[in-house]
Amino acid sequence: MNSQIKNKAVYWGTGRRKTSVARVRLIPGNGLIKINGRAGDDYLNFNPLHLNSIKAPLQTLGLENSYDILVNVFGGGLTLKAISVEILELRKEENMVLKKQEKLLNSLNVKGI
Repeated sequence: MNSQIKNKAVYWGTGRRKTSVARVRLIPGNGLIKINGRAGDDYLNFNPLHLNSIKAPLQTLGLENSYDILVNVFGGGLTLKAISVEILELRKEENMVLKKQEKLLNSLNVKGI
């Protein structure tokens, strides 16, 4: 394992939407999406709407090629599954941004509100 991968955080959590539940892990990698052991493109029937909704949170941070998305999802149809993954990733994105802000504040020796 190279030193760049050692310094990256691994994130995991659960996203829910109606009857669909997704357990997602974001691990250092090169942007691979794997859902229930299958390639993300294949699992979501190459639907660009679903694929973009899953990729959007990491693209916002410019990390789409820095993390692999590993998903176990059950319940609901493809749309609900994609939305539950997106909800979870948005929460993880928010945590990443907050941690970056916290590090910046700590480096400036500024106390939070």
